[in-house]
Amino acid sequence: MKKDEIKKEYRSKIKSYLKHNQLYYENNKPSITDSEYDKLKSVILELEKKYKFLNDENSPSKLVGYKPSKSFDKYKHKIPMLSLSNAFHEEDLKNFEKKIFNFLNLKTKFEYSVEPKIDGISASLTYKNNKLIHGVSRGDGKIGEIITENLKTIKDIPLEIKSNNFPDEIEIRGEVFISKKDFLKIKEKFANPRNAASGSLRQKDPNETKKIPLNFMAYTYGYTSNDDFKYQSNFLRKLNSWGFRTNKDNKLLNAIDSLVKFHKNFEEIRFDLDYDVDGLVYKVNDLNLQKRLGFTSNAPRWAIAHKFSAHSASTKIINIEIQVGRTGALTPVAKVRPINIGGVVVSNATLHNEDEINRKDIRIGDVVKIERAGDVIPHVIEVDKLKREINSKKFKFPSKCPSCGSNTIKEFNFITKKYDAVRRCTNEGFACEKIAIERIKHFISKDAINIDGLGKKVVEKFWDLKFIKLPQDIYNLNYQKISSLDGWGMQSVSNLKFSIENSKEVTLDKFIFSLGIRHIGIENAKIIADFTKTINNFFNLSKNNKINELTHIDGIGETQVKSLKNFFQNKVNIKVVEKLMSILKVKNKEIKKGGKFRNRSFMFTGKLQNISRAEAKSLIEENSGSIVSSVSKKLDYLVIGEKPTNRKVQQAKNLGIKILSQKEWYDLLN
Repeated sequence: MKKDEIKKEYRSKIKSYLKHNQLYYENNKPSITDSEYDKLKSVILELEKKYKFLNDENSPSKLVGYKPSKSFDKYKHKIPMLSLSNAFHEEDLKNFEKKIFNFLNLKTKFEYSVEPKIDGISASLTYKNNKLIHGVSRGDGKIGEIITENLKTIKDIPLEIKSNNFPDEIEIRGEVFISKKDFLKIKEKFANPRNAASGSLRQKDPNETKKIPLNFMAYTYGYTSNDDFKYQSNFLRKLNSWGFRTNKDNKLLNAIDSLVKFHKNFEEIRFDLDYDVDGLVYKVNDLNLQKRLGFTSNAPRWAIAHKFSAHSASTKIINIEIQVGRTGALTPVAKVRPINIGGVVVSNATLHNEDEINRKDIRIGDVVKIERAGDVIPHVIEVDKLKREINSKKFKFPSKCPSCGSNTIKEFNFITKKYDAVRRCTNEGFACEKIAIERIKHFISKDAINIDGLGKKVVEKFWDLKFIKLPQDIYNLNYQKISSLDGWGMQSVSNLKFSIENSKEVTLDKFIFSLGIRHIGIENAKIIADFTKTINNFFNLSKNNKINELTHIDGIGETQVKSLKNFFQNKVNIKVVEKLMSILKVKNKEIKKGGKFRNRSFMFTGKLQNISRAEAKSLIEENSGSIVSSVSKKLDYLVIGEKPTNRKVQQAKNLGIKILSQKEWYDLLN
């Protein structure tokens, strides 16, 4: 990579880093997970290490936190509040310790003070003559925001120290956080506990802050007029004696292998804590050694944060619930003790299906490891069977639908010669409540009828109020009753009415997709619309015994045909379609006039030269032709490329179907 390209990439990373810094520290609305943020910092630091010509004042190697808000008065920290370097693997810890030995020219081992790293907001408290005079945020590490009155609302923070041995002046540092239990009461307002704590501290009115149950855990000091403390562990005990809350899980260890072992054990049990932690902090316990080690530009040399896995965590299964989907699929969902994974609070995890539960032997009460990566739904990776309760019972998957009581079955797949992993409710149509609700949600979705303002939660509420039971009920809503509901004003009701009226004009393919027929996705719906052309032709597919003809169309197979037959065998489904046909204006598929291949069908076999199968198909459709997937009397031309399927060629010859080479097809296309 050229020097200019390297600089360009570096500047792009710095720009992204500044943006996410602002979202995280100032706006309290991070758009990436903590692990992604750590990775971005790591990439920048690696670039700087590799290319010495890279340098920026906004680099994470120089910058800490984010510039203080203009909404608060500023305060310059006497001792900077720096961030910590991160460790993710044992090798990182070994390198950290090696640097300490080299810097101090030490040969003997030393102790580490180990403290859980609470995922909260750092704050400093300055006391003079035993009284709290300043409460300050970390800010950019050098200058923070004065938030004294907000911090005074926290019960863990003493406003006056009664002890006689308290320094004349000292700055106590710690973490402001919200317990998991308290966060559950306010979770609708915030993305996670950290955001709740940050947003509360930045309130202009302390009375608003007072409404949020904040906590404070002290862990060190910055400036002090009485600097005769010898060990971090002793200072923590001093904090306790002065009335400050410290972490009961603080520990003293003296070797890397001990740190690694403790980290592994603590990561597994952290779900038992009533607050979020994202790692452990290791500090050289000897405060004199800390002073000798000092700081780099943005972090102390004597401490490091050993982060937990960003995408996984251990927690406990409280219950297993069975959800019923639009197609009748029964999906087991684990209700777990809420756990923060990568900045997101997770309380549900999918268990996929019955086979997955049996394979992993997942039970209610189990301690499990949950993974969440990117936008993937959280799922259970493994069960810690050593922590399983003695009276634990194997989970029995229901043989009856939990919604309607119908039998549940596993269908046999004649292609794979195996039973499906998914168990399904045998109820068809809208007779099963859960299936009906999910089908209505599908009906109004963006790729289907697309009704703004009628989201999933609204559908559930309207169902409970008996406003909607079938899709056609949407077009006969009582707007006067809706306007009397909480949260519904004249404007929102007017917007809903407009969206519903606007949805009455729909294309044939979207209408077919909106019906929620199993195995009929968007692309299948387009193919069926191209074949049927009109809503009446589609509706009469079953009546005129034309569903089987769909098997000859490229993209439609036996599975889709079987689903269509099942759909049209249900009387309620037929009534729904009839009613919707009378309400909606379904646009017929435009029939192309002219075109070289009008009323002609084609099929390809073998590899084509200089053109893809998709492009060839597109050329035929542009010229009003159609593609079929099997050789039958309805086929007009079989186009053969290299190494064609001999069986198809022979079938075409037997039926007298015209066989073309690729060149002959080109000539026909002109």
